[in-house]
This record gives sequence, C-alpha cells and structure tokens, in this order.
Amino acid sequence: MLAQYLKHIDSNFPFLKGKRLLLACSGGVDSVTLAFLCVRSRLDITLVHCNFNLRGKESEGDELFVQNLASQLAIGYKVKSFDTKHYIEKHGGSVQMAARELRYAWFDEIIDAEGFDYVITAHHADDSLETFLINLSRGTGINGLLGIPGRNKKVIRPLLDFSRKDIIEYANTENIEWREDSSNVESKYLRNKIRNEIAPKLKELHPTFLENFKKTQAHLHQTSAVIQNYMDNLQDGLFEKDEGFFRVKIESLEKLTPLDAYLYQLFNEYGFTQWEDVKGLLKGKSGKGVHSKTHRLVKDRDYLLLSEKENKNDEVFVVPESSRYIKFPVLLKLEEAKTLEEAGKNVVFLDKEKLNYPLILRNWKKGDYFYPFGMKGKKKLSKFFKDEKVDVLTKEKQWLLCSGDDIVWVIGRRLDDRYKVEESTKNILKITFSV
Repeated sequence: MLAQYLKHIDSNFPFLKGKRLLLACSGGVDSVTLAFLCVRSRLDITLVHCNFNLRGKESEGDELFVQNLASQLAIGYKVKSFDTKHYIEKHGGSVQMAARELRYAWFDEIIDAEGFDYVITAHHADDSLETFLINLSRGTGINGLLGIPGRNKKVIRPLLDFSRKDIIEYANTENIEWREDSSNVESKYLRNKIRNEIAPKLKELHPTFLENFKKTQAHLHQTSAVIQNYMDNLQDGLFEKDEGFFRVKIESLEKLTPLDAYLYQLFNEYGFTQWEDVKGLLKGKSGKGVHSKTHRLVKDRDYLLLSEKENKNDEVFVVPESSRYIKFPVLLKLEEAKTLEEAGKNVVFLDKEKLNYPLILRNWKKGDYFYPFGMKGKKKLSKFFKDEKVDVLTKEKQWLLCSGDDIVWVIGRRLDDRYKVEESTKNILKITFSV
C-alpha cells in the first residue's frame, strides 16, 4: 500500500511535499495508518487531536494514545478539549454536526495563527460510499452523489482511493496499533447504520462492488464537470454585472427547459434551497425576494437581482459647516462659489443661507419625500425612484444630504428645488460628488 500511496501523492497531491500539514488523528485505524504513511512518505505532519469529552475515560485514553503516537513517530502534536454538550445546548444540531463545526473551526485557527498549509484527513472509499447513500436517502441532485471531495480548499483527503479493508490489511501487516471507538459499533446514527448494516449487504451483491462504485463516481465527476462547464458559459451570458450585484433577465430564464433544473444549477452555489419560492419570483411582484444565509434574490420589474447580504446601514453621518471634503460614506467636495457654473447630477449649487447646519448624510427610508428641482410640488422618493427606473438594490444604497428633516440632495440624482440658487442668493455652496 505504501508504494500505491506514494504514487497517488505524486499523481494527485504533489503540492503537499514541502508543506506544513496538520493531520487530524482520532486514534482510530484510518488516521493512525495515514500518519504512518505520511511519515514514511516524508511529508511534514503535525498530529491534531480533538477530545470531544463524549465517552469519559475512553476519550481520555484516545488523547493519551495519540500523544504517544506522536512521540513514537517523532512528530509534533496538538490537542484541544471541547465541551461538546454545552456547544449543542447553545447552538443546537446533532453531535456529529457539533463535532464537525468545532473540529474545523479549530483547524482554521491553527492554520491562520501558525502558518500551516493544509489539513489532511483519513476519509477513505468506504466513507465516500456512506456519504453517497446518506445523500441518496435524503434526495439530492448530482452534486450530492459525488461523495467526499479529495480536496476542499485547505482540507485534503489522500486516502479516498483506498478502502477500509486496504487500510486494515496494511496496519496489520506493519503491526500498527490503533484504538477502537466503541460508538462505531452502535447503529443509532444514520452513518453507523449504513456502515454496519447496509454497506456490507451491498458488497455481498458483487465481489468488486466498492471498485465499481468508485468507477461510477468517477463517471459522475466527469458528467458534473461537463455540466459545470456548460453552466459557467450560460451564466456568463445571463448574469449582467452591475455595481455590487448581478442582474438576470427573467425573460431569458423563462426560455430555459427544464426550468427547475436550470434554476437549481444557476443559483444553488449561492445557498438557496427554497426552489418553489425562487421560481415564484419570476411571476411575483417587484420587491419580492428570497434569502439564503449569504445572498438574496430580489424581483425588480423584468429582472432578478442577485446580491450578497449586507447589514442595512442605518447610520447617520454629520457634516459640519467647516467641512470641505467628505470621504465616507460618499466622497463629496464642498466649496464656496461666486457664480453659477454648469451643474449636473454629480455637481449641484445651493443657496447656503437656506441650510441648517450641521448637515446630515443618511440612507433613504420609506415615507421620504422631496421637491425635485425644476418641478412644482413634492414627490415621494419611492415614486421618484420608480420613475427613474432605479432598481431595488441600488435605491437601498442611495445616500441623501439633508438639512434637518429636509432632503437637500438625492446625491447623484436630483437637487431639491427649495435649496436652489436664486437671484436673491448671496452665498453659493458648490458640492461635487465623486463616483
């Protein structure tokens, strides 16, 4: 197996050589065997062990075993003790999910603080089969059938080409000792049930079942790559880049068949899961939206607008009379002018004596109104934005320059008529907005 492992590293993970690696080691046969293989391959590894304190003295024994293993292999060792039960009480979720979150958060901390390059884990072909079956049982698209990836950012899994049988045979041949986790024989968790009861039955169907499964997964990966290449090209044509978001024409989406599959492929990577709601946006009212943890999709007339979630800015910024340059939240230059020059959307001239200092910079809010320059009477900002065809996301970021409760300038769009320069004006204030 060592020769196969060396060849596998050379072919698929040559970038690991010369890098500082963390090896997640539980003390079980998979991670212990991986530690021996890495040392014999002259990879620079440091063992990291998580004590989740879920099995009393057995957990303590695992920790001591890994510490002794590091000493035996003459390599570095790190351990962290977690109050897993308290974490679950606070954050919810299953034991497995809590352990995963705690484990990888700690690994990220070490990488950032100490300059390690990658984390390697001992997931193998049987683990990938179990993941496939779990996702199959829950209902999934093609991505859920791809099993465990060999690389996911900083996490590398160099044993996926090997079966659990391969690993145990090598460990026994090399007289490698390991710890057995007593919870692995219990079938109360879905993964353990699949591992202990379902996978063995499947392997009885054909003597090379696992090898055939690996071939099937290889075909699925190739099919997925073809689909992804096609979708990337399609997305490039559909997603129009705007300022801080994407604009997707609904008419173009509605021409795609089957629509449900295309919507999934186009928006799945942004975390959306409520596909009926996403589809409903196509016929929904403007302003209606769907949210994922990281993004939102909003209907705006003939388009869907895709953006990252942002905290709504309710801050108010004060502009004293002495201000000459404003750098945040917008870039403004304020200066006195003796005569009127050519004005525009980004340059306005105000009657300074009409202003009530300090001025205020804020975002627009529902109910705002102003008196648009060149028009008689007031107008709600929402109606102004609609007439100007300002999309939902852009108007959310719109900044206003205010004098008291009055809107003086919808910055970059329209001056308020009440603050325009007149024949009686004695002091003119010129304000320039730099986009």
